[in-house]
Amino acid sequence: MIHNGHRGPAVAAEGHGQQRHRLALLVGMRMAFIVILGSVGCGVPTGEPEEATAAPAEAPAAEDADEQRGLRTNTPEASPGYVFFTPNRSLTTYLVDLEGRVVHTWQSDQGPAGGAYLLDNGHLLRGAREPDVPVFSGGGQGGRLQELTWDGEVVWDFTFASEDHLLHHDVAVLPNGNILAIAWEQKSAEEANQAGRLAALTPEAGLWPDMIVEFEPQRPDGARIVWEWHMWDHTIQHHNPDASHYGQLADHPELIDINGDREAPEMSAAELMRVQALGYVPDEMAPDDLQSDLLHMNAVNYNAALDQIVMSVPRFNEIWVIDHSTTTEEAAGHAGGRSGRGGDLLYRWGHPRAYGRGEEVARRLFFQHDVRWVPEGMPGAGHLTLFNNRIEDPDGTYSAVFEIAPPTDGAGRYVVPDAGPFGPEEPTWRYVAPTRTAFFSSFISGAHRLANGHTFITSGAQGRFFEVTPEGEIVWEYWTPYAGTLPGNQATNANPYSVFRAAKIAPAHPALAGRGLTPLDPQPPLVTPPAR
Repeated sequence: MIHNGHRGPAVAAEGHGQQRHRLALLVGMRMAFIVILGSVGCGVPTGEPEEATAAPAEAPAAEDADEQRGLRTNTPEASPGYVFFTPNRSLTTYLVDLEGRVVHTWQSDQGPAGGAYLLDNGHLLRGAREPDVPVFSGGGQGGRLQELTWDGEVVWDFTFASEDHLLHHDVAVLPNGNILAIAWEQKSAEEANQAGRLAALTPEAGLWPDMIVEFEPQRPDGARIVWEWHMWDHTIQHHNPDASHYGQLADHPELIDINGDREAPEMSAAELMRVQALGYVPDEMAPDDLQSDLLHMNAVNYNAALDQIVMSVPRFNEIWVIDHSTTTEEAAGHAGGRSGRGGDLLYRWGHPRAYGRGEEVARRLFFQHDVRWVPEGMPGAGHLTLFNNRIEDPDGTYSAVFEIAPPTDGAGRYVVPDAGPFGPEEPTWRYVAPTRTAFFSSFISGAHRLANGHTFITSGAQGRFFEVTPEGEIVWEYWTPYAGTLPGNQATNANPYSVFRAAKIAPAHPALAGRGLTPLDPQPPLVTPPAR
């Protein structure tokens, strides 16, 4: 049963710092895959005409098959706290201290699916992979949400997986305990054609547009849907005058072009093998499944003060913001809620061509991940941070972390220009490595601001976590020595230490109150990938 819903408060993080490096404990380990390391990066603040670059340290060449795992750098400038992560092919979630020592673990009975969160009560909330999925088969697929106590007892195990829908990638926990989750829904090829989707972009299996669903947990294994938003309710197209929602894209930036991805996604056989080896996509995934996954939403975040939701939409190379103060009925239309605009997009950024207001040269995002607001009280509060995965450069592809400040008017509403793209033209701040291509993760990954103004970054493909100052200095760095052992395509061991996203947890986090966070003795055994 679907009910109209109501909500609560926000999320994110940020920081400031200095420059000093002290090498700490290193765990040496043989690796059979290629990794790339950038030890000191570039922080680019607002108004800086050129990038401010710290003196670069030597970075191992991409061909180097030896990488040292464990703690690499731990300086006094690093913000206090603990790091929380789950390897992509592991049933274990780890909490490590700044010395790289494991202080707590959780064990699950299902493989991970995207984001995991430490709740205020010390429970772990994680996406999990439903093993029997009848229709959907794509990157980040899940189908289940699990909640485990601090001691590992499963107190909620909810499945949202059928022929009509499937959870994937990420969730956001609301202040009232409800959960916003990303899910695919099934649309037939005929429905796609009626909506004006180009036939060349429509596989026989149809499309899987995304929806955002708000669940009220009903423990131990149920949930009530209290609110929902469907991308399918807010489309436009300029392809077929006889199909639904025909119009001029540039006149309606609040709507989503059903053909906004412009071309069918492609993945080489080698790349497909690689992500299958991680368990990130199932072994039975077919090439057509890539075309069905219309948006591939991979992050959702909530701002309680604004009562708004931001989403990462990598197939469109954009981030979108919508109103959450609507009822479900209003969210399906174009009026209602605080904004008065129903479920239409309030703000979008990254690729103006997707809404007919720019060419490829104006594009700023490249298959990005982990968009989130910087919380109140932190440097950059109200801005958005994200991990920009695949930026093209004459010297090669590289990654960066962006902070952007969406333009607003005096009443706090997003500025929607009469013509041209949404602002800003450039990020307020960015992190790139001194040698740009030395910092690169083609998929997964994330970043969030810390209370001292530093930024915590996950280079997911390598399982590398590091903290940088606003000037781009690395003050803490750790490469996880825990690979996964879950079944997957064993034809390649590329990126066996990959992690969807790690998080830094402040010592004052309510989940840690009264916990004995001493290093486990003995430490969990290191988990190495199988030999090639």
